[in-house]
Amino acid sequence: MLIEHRGQRPVVPASAYVAPTAVLCGAVTLGEHARVLHGAVLTAEDGEVRTGDNVVVMESALVRGRRRHPVLIGNSVLIGPHAHVNGARIEDEVFVATGASAFPGAVVGAGSELRINSVLHANSILPPGSVVPIGWIAAGAPAAQLFAPGQHDELWEVQRELDFPGTVYGVPRGTSMRDIMARQADHFAAHLDDRVLDVGHPSTD
Repeated sequence: MLIEHRGQRPVVPASAYVAPTAVLCGAVTLGEHARVLHGAVLTAEDGEVRTGDNVVVMESALVRGRRRHPVLIGNSVLIGPHAHVNGARIEDEVFVATGASAFPGAVVGAGSELRINSVLHANSILPPGSVVPIGWIAAGAPAAQLFAPGQHDELWEVQRELDFPGTVYGVPRGTSMRDIMARQADHFAAHLDDRVLDVGHPSTD
């Protein structure tokens, strides 16, 4: 399904493939020979999503562009099933495994691997050629540190300075969920004006 959002339409080159059950919403631009498989969602909320060439976004992955943090995916990248790329930059030849997540402001360096269910935290930078092990968390800048799932206290020492609530929701830490969700509901109200496009005629500009 191709959807016009905030007046922007997806751009799909003739060499690309988008599965009938995938969704491209708004300012999403695919590279040559990109493949978006069943159930994947690429949504440019108020910032673009742009892929390079030979990118494969597998089943049920979510890729979300944001105003201050567009999603820019390099060439020859795999976004695995159920992966979550939210406002992150993914450089060339990166492997994002099943269930892995990269949050707003994060950068995944070229040739890196985010293995199954791993996390790259907001505003964190993973140097080129890095590996985040299965289920581990990477956090920090200018070079992310690796934390095992049980290292919550050590992780928090780094994580609290990365300003997840300010980066993702635009609010200071400690803001109530009532206030955060009122802001989120207002933000996503922009979808009320979306328009589903004829899937047989995507933009190729």
